[in-house]
Amino acid sequence: MGHLNLPISKRSPRQWRLLDLVSAAFFAIVFIFLLLVFTPLGDSMAASGRQALLLSTSDPGQRHRLAALVELGTQPVAIEACSADSVDHMPCEDPRRNSQLSREMNFYRERHCPLPDDTPLCLIPPPKGYEIPVQWPESLHKVWHSNMPHNKIAERKGHQGWMKLEGPHFIFPGGGTMFPEGAVPYIEKLGQYIPISGGTIRTALDMGCGVASFGGYLLAEDILTVSFAPRDSHKSQIQFALERGIPAFVAMLGTRRLPFPGFSFDLVHCSRCLVPFTAYNATYFLEVDRLLRPGGYLVISGPPVRWANQDKEWDDLQAVARSLCYEIIVVEGSTAIWKKPLGDSCLPNQNEFGLELCDESDDPSYAWYYKLKKCVSRTSTVKGELAVGTIPKWPSRLTKVPSRATQMKNGIDVYEADTRRWLRRVAYYKNSLNIKLGTPAIRNVMDMNAFFGGFAAALKSDPVWVMNVVPARKPPTLAVIYDRGLIGVYHDWCEPFSTYPRTYDLIHVAGIESLIKDQGKNRCSLVDLMVEMDRILRPQGTVVVRDSPEVIDKVGRIARAIKWTATIHEKEPESHGREKILVATKKFWKLPSASH
Repeated sequence: MGHLNLPISKRSPRQWRLLDLVSAAFFAIVFIFLLLVFTPLGDSMAASGRQALLLSTSDPGQRHRLAALVELGTQPVAIEACSADSVDHMPCEDPRRNSQLSREMNFYRERHCPLPDDTPLCLIPPPKGYEIPVQWPESLHKVWHSNMPHNKIAERKGHQGWMKLEGPHFIFPGGGTMFPEGAVPYIEKLGQYIPISGGTIRTALDMGCGVASFGGYLLAEDILTVSFAPRDSHKSQIQFALERGIPAFVAMLGTRRLPFPGFSFDLVHCSRCLVPFTAYNATYFLEVDRLLRPGGYLVISGPPVRWANQDKEWDDLQAVARSLCYEIIVVEGSTAIWKKPLGDSCLPNQNEFGLELCDESDDPSYAWYYKLKKCVSRTSTVKGELAVGTIPKWPSRLTKVPSRATQMKNGIDVYEADTRRWLRRVAYYKNSLNIKLGTPAIRNVMDMNAFFGGFAAALKSDPVWVMNVVPARKPPTLAVIYDRGLIGVYHDWCEPFSTYPRTYDLIHVAGIESLIKDQGKNRCSLVDLMVEMDRILRPQGTVVVRDSPEVIDKVGRIARAIKWTATIHEKEPESHGREKILVATKKFWKLPSASH
């Protein structure tokens, strides 16, 4: 048999080496491709690349294109997570940006919101080790340390009974700087001079609230307290309050009115709130007076009341109160209690502060970015039952038509129809949509478009509290909400809300697109609004949106892009109109680095 002769390769050794390199490169590319497609590394690298795109604010056009893609939903686009250092981000209370502003009258500690184009379009992540919050009422006494791993308050205020670290929890003994033995005996002491029990007092304002133990323990008396404090050196006071399930939000008494209507609170409380009430010609005392109902109670506990080295401030405080004909009820230790007069009859009078009544044209309920006035708000500008002792007691206050509703066109009929409508709708939410209202899973609730507070009123028997938000460009119905014994704030939803991330269990909004429209045009982006809703919603929290089918479809597309699981439902059979209802759940996701 002959041998088979194969031709000798004509390729040179150098050509073989080049072919080997090309083949190796090809196989390496294939390997990397498979690695990226089928392993978490690919997700991580892709996310970081998209993150760089999303977090870039140097090109607003890029941000607009991303928002438009999300809203159109023509291709699957996901909004990615923000960086790990943004877990407590509050866009309008960013100390790094606000520190550049004037310190006059605490201007730099008020709300100062960035333009949307200067805001990263990304989702705020939870902190490492985040747990689903402890449920109410147990949360009043303890919360997970890992949800807010900020030890400063516990270290500084532990001896005063504010809070302390115990195992995996922060616990709250119920104390405060002026009541280290606990809020309960302090409230009982106040009850000797103020009708705490029995429904006479329903709405309270706690200024500089700390971790809001005062408001938390007033709930046992059916008193609903709005607690507020600025974002300051005691990091996360308001975040702790909300984690505990106590109504609270971030605010500062500075150059503008607080976002509440006039004559809304039966009780205003300051326990070492350090507000300089007599400074700037008593401007801050006049703001308290604007908010307090005729016949309401003012409690100041701590400086300057009989406080060392503050004799002049204490004398001035008493003089201002006398000028407005406030009745001093008691001064005991460093706690003073006054009662506001029932009418305007005290002024004008001769007083060392030169205080005068505001013009008849001044509306005491204008309060969204409204500068503080150095005049006394007239109760006579508001008709009807306002005074503590005259306005119905709680709970009958909830259902009786408030006098401020009767001043509106067809107010009585609209109010009564609204009440019936929401009783029907909430029953449908619970019975047919299986929303967990009435269970321990939902405690902190927000109604983004509250009108008369009918949604909140329908939840009266549930273990919840509701932050009723009245949009600043809509009819000013927030005073009616307070007259019902409910609470809320003014807000413009083209700006972020003044709260920490992960602070609400359920967010409800009827007519979401109306919040961003003006004369038929969008003032801001629905994508930005829903990213903000995601920021303030707790993981596994619920969103309920009612709107037209076209808007609900758009909301559903955005919901997918921000990792919500959403279902769309028909409205309750008795309702008229073209509404549909979207119910969404925020997924409990974590940053890759936080999941190991």
